[in-house]
Amino acid sequence: MFNFGHMPANPPRPILPLIVLAQFCCTSIWFAPNAVAEKMLASYDIAGNTLQDITSAVQFGFIIGTLLFAILCLADRFSPSRLFFFSALAGAGLNAMLLWEGNTLSSLLILRFLTGITLAGVYPVGMKIAADYYERGLGRTLGYLVGALVLGTAFPHFLSAFGSSMTWQSVVYTTTFLSTLGGIGIVTLVPDGPYRRPAARVNLKAAFNAFKNSTFRKVAFGYFGHMWELYTFWAFVPWMILFYNSSQGAHINVPLWSFLIIGIGSVSCASAGLISLRVGTLRVAKLSLGISMLCCLASPAAFLLPSAPLFLLFMMVWGAVVVSDSPLFSTSLAKNSPPEIIGSALTVVNGLGYALTIISLQGSAWLMTIIPEQYALFGLGLGPLLGLWSLAKIGR
Repeated sequence: MFNFGHMPANPPRPILPLIVLAQFCCTSIWFAPNAVAEKMLASYDIAGNTLQDITSAVQFGFIIGTLLFAILCLADRFSPSRLFFFSALAGAGLNAMLLWEGNTLSSLLILRFLTGITLAGVYPVGMKIAADYYERGLGRTLGYLVGALVLGTAFPHFLSAFGSSMTWQSVVYTTTFLSTLGGIGIVTLVPDGPYRRPAARVNLKAAFNAFKNSTFRKVAFGYFGHMWELYTFWAFVPWMILFYNSSQGAHINVPLWSFLIIGIGSVSCASAGLISLRVGTLRVAKLSLGISMLCCLASPAAFLLPSAPLFLLFMMVWGAVVVSDSPLFSTSLAKNSPPEIIGSALTVVNGLGYALTIISLQGSAWLMTIIPEQYALFGLGLGPLLGLWSLAKIGR
């Protein structure tokens, strides 16, 4: 019934759908506070524009976590399924602590930072688990997996779209439950894969040695260009809709359309993975990166579109292409790294990529204070441009 890639004969259960579901459940805690930030901060009497700080805190935690996981080779030395399980439970516990009535801005930032560390044991480790099961068709496999990350990221916006019928506390409760469920599902139903090659010991340079491979290095820089744009776009989607509403007098439902604009990336990731099997991994990645760059450059004009449907169409296209190249970069990185350090190599590239998201996010927020707001996201196009330049050198 299921044919998602190359697996040993008579697999005990449909492994990939289980990994995808667990990834979706656990990554729902990533942006949970973003979707309900206004209500949550108001309940703690925290004033000011702190959304970018909350987002940066979890990203910074993820960076530190990925570097620790990579340096210690945790995903390659220990059972990836168990590592995923413990990380998911720790993340769920930290997410639940957002409900503590004594929280301040400092405690919220600390909680989000620690949550980011636990996510380093979920997202890249989930890709490692998938790579341990599927040697062929990895682009298609990771397309489904990254699609789950995208849907998990968008899901809190869907929950908050219920408005007054669902409090911010309910969103936190729901995502906490989902993360717990995802961790339990992996450890009980998805054992370590048949193609896993565990590392024998800690090698502090192992993950970075992958950069000695010229193709790996060029693809990594393409991925970095993609990351420069991705999370800043996701973080500012609600703001972009609000800005269009205020400037054009529109009445777009912010949480619902934030969910749809971010969530469409789950479909585009799966589609890009399938198309790459026929067209080629990097060719599809370049196309996605190029279109998303054009969206960045066109963003100031998008706020001037005369009708809401046109604006939403532009945003949906941007939401689709901004992430569709992500699983393709991961596929190419996995194929160009030594088998015994795939987990660590993917983790360190993830960590470096997410470091760029903090610079991009904070830089875009700062630009809004010195230039007209509608031009602040124009600079996101620099990342895809440099990424395309790096990819163009492959195969010369």
